[in-house]
Amino acid sequence: MQISKLERERANPAAALLEQLRPKQWTKNVLLFAALLFSLKNATWELIGLTFAGFCLFCFVSSSVYILNDYMDIEADRNHPAKRYRPMASGALNPSLALAFGAFLLLFSLGAGYYIDYLFGILLSVYFLLNLAYSLKLKHVVILDVMTIAAGFVLRAIGGGILIDVPFTPWFLICTMLLSLFLAIGKRWHEYKLAELNGSAHRKVLAYYNAALLGQMSSIVTTATIISYALFTFTSGRTIHLMWTIPFVLYGIFRYQYLIYVENKGGSPDKLLFEDKPILLTVVLYALSVVAILTYFE
Repeated sequence: MQISKLERERANPAAALLEQLRPKQWTKNVLLFAALLFSLKNATWELIGLTFAGFCLFCFVSSSVYILNDYMDIEADRNHPAKRYRPMASGALNPSLALAFGAFLLLFSLGAGYYIDYLFGILLSVYFLLNLAYSLKLKHVVILDVMTIAAGFVLRAIGGGILIDVPFTPWFLICTMLLSLFLAIGKRWHEYKLAELNGSAHRKVLAYYNAALLGQMSSIVTTATIISYALFTFTSGRTIHLMWTIPFVLYGIFRYQYLIYVENKGGSPDKLLFEDKPILLTVVLYALSVVAILTYFE
């Protein structure tokens, strides 16, 4: 007889704990490598190692936040068609074990962060506190919920710069914030439509949104993202040939909108990155084009 995934996890708590860490969502922390990507000529193995270490620490802190968030949302997740299969919501993982391991990850990560760089340690602490505030309160506050998500991505970008001692231009940070808002609003749109379809919402904040508001927010942020990125390519102090990467950004944004509004996807942006081949190819081509342009034209 075939054994279900839930039964396997109950028999193996380690597997359930690993799933609870949500390693698939660690892709969000790849943003720490942005500073290294745009400073490729000055990259050394030491800087690469520091950035990778920072990436790992952000992943661990993120996982500790996921544990806390899922613990607090157990009942809500049980009413969600997909999230009810999460380890704690499904009963595959003991909440006390998850919380203890999350506390260990957090303390280890913060300690290592301060050891590597004091400013990076402070930023990592701010990132955790921001996510804690999100889990406790801000995720229930309309508009501030998506802005908090965007702030987390900005902190990741700044963290990458701190590790290799490279300052970012204001336009890059604005681009990061706007693109993060774009993804967060798309996620809320998907959740809102799912709530309409099911007749109930697993997020309280969805009661304060409607299709018109989310549509307007998406339009404003999409336009601002494209304009700010175009300005970044011209004002970043790098070669003007970065402008040739604008079509990749345009296509990536439009493709994501297509997936949200036509294919009714967007609930998990990190999954779409790997599941949708056009978006994955666009990201790869964008990274390669940036490397090529900064290598041959700077």
